Amino acid sequence: MSALVLAGFLATGAVAGLLAGLLGVGGGLIIVPALVAIFEASGFPAQHVLHLALGTSLASIVFTSLSSLRAHHQRGAVLWPTVRGMAPGLMLGTFAGSWLAARLPSLGLKWFFVLFAYVVAAQMLSGFKPKPSRQLPGWSGLSLVGSLIGGVSSFVGIGGGSLSVPFLTLSNVAMPSAVGTSAALGLPIALAGLAGYAINGAGQAGLPAGSLGFVYLPALAGVVLASILTAPLGAALAHKLPVATLKKCFAALLILIASRMLIGLLNP
Repeated sequence: MSALVLAGFLATGAVAGLLAGLLGVGGGLIIVPALVAIFEASGFPAQHVLHLALGTSLASIVFTSLSSLRAHHQRGAVLWPTVRGMAPGLMLGTFAGSWLAARLPSLGLKWFFVLFAYVVAAQMLSGFKPKPSRQLPGWSGLSLVGSLIGGVSSFVGIGGGSLSVPFLTLSNVAMPSAVGTSAALGLPIALAGLAGYAINGAGQAGLPAGSLGFVYLPALAGVVLASILTAPLGAALAHKLPVATLKKCFAALLILIASRMLIGLLNP
């Protein structure tokens, strides 16, 4: 691994950690396309590039979510009964999604990622927030919603915050608790995603050295190291900078990233 590639992993983690600290979402949506670009430039087999990026992104969220949920728990912002209700569905949906993703061609997964990134960007630009209109469902409802969030998260390599926060606020959960609970929900998603991509990628021909299934360990180490250092900085800046404006800037960045991937899809 060259020094330039290592610098790319560290830069990816630094930006993702900073954005996660600032906005609470967005880490995976930055990590996945960045790793795709680095892996392609490194000559990794094309059929494995996106799977490796997704698996590595979810693995990195194991570490960042632990730090985040601890901070939110200390502030009493995590609804643990809701986490316990959703966790089984999240883990099942994420693991099943990773099983399916491992058997799908990269082309289909790239289209899904591009569409999802555009949807998230549109939501951030519009500032749309669902009006509270219902209460949290019972255990079976929480488990069902969790399985859907986990399945989508496994396809785009995220911790689910862009899905779980709107669901929780729709269910009359106050925003601080929605964000804190979402941070805790990222851990079962990340654990199941790590296991799913590692297991389903095991034995695949052509994987680069240093891979644990579809998790590329050198990239994981670089991303985690840098993101852990910059996430607290992002959290501190969140109290000083105009977060609404930053979200619009992040949405514009997502549009640029998604458009770049879309151009590549349309002009292979």
